[in-house]
Amino acid sequence: MIFGTGKTREMISEHVALPGRAEPIPSPDRHFVSGRPLKPPFPEGIETTLFALGCFWGAERRFWQVPGVYSTAVGYSGGFTPNPTYEEVCTGRTGHAEAVLVAYDPAAISYDELLRIFWEAHDPTQGMRQGADVGTQYRSAIYTTSPTQAVLAERSRAAYQEALSSAGHGAITTEIRPAGPFYYAEGYHQQYLAKNPQGYCGLGGTGVSCPGG
Repeated sequence: MIFGTGKTREMISEHVALPGRAEPIPSPDRHFVSGRPLKPPFPEGIETTLFALGCFWGAERRFWQVPGVYSTAVGYSGGFTPNPTYEEVCTGRTGHAEAVLVAYDPAAISYDELLRIFWEAHDPTQGMRQGADVGTQYRSAIYTTSPTQAVLAERSRAAYQEALSSAGHGAITTEIRPAGPFYYAEGYHQQYLAKNPQGYCGLGGTGVSCPGG
């Protein structure tokens, strides 16, 4: 969000990261919009993935509106600090990105389609920022939960890079790697824009369509 304090664009190293805490930050068990579980175990057949595309308020709303998505939650991933608070993430000293956990039914929506939504919902060429939101916590990332997801993510990045380059955009900076721990954000962040319909949303794409999906 634009009022965040972590303006650094340089990733920290693990040895200087904030220590965090052993206990998770309290967060609700149910989705404010759908009433479904926010946390595993999810029903049989439901798969998960993690996307980071800037401020997680608007990013989560983009995915919870998609048919075939079972549940969503916002949190912190990709860094070092265990169970961080939002204020700690905003310092840029946790290494985490603001991320969205997407639990989806692959029989109802393909991972390729989720990737298309991800790419088109933000500008993945901006490095350690997204629009007015500046800092390492706003970087673009895909954290995969299976080898198949990893292959599809890499393939889609190559395809979207070709489309972006043809339209005059720069290089994609999105990191793609296996998912590590996902730390749920505080309760007031979960489904924030459903609770605050006029709240801030910095989500904005390039206008370039992603091939495939």
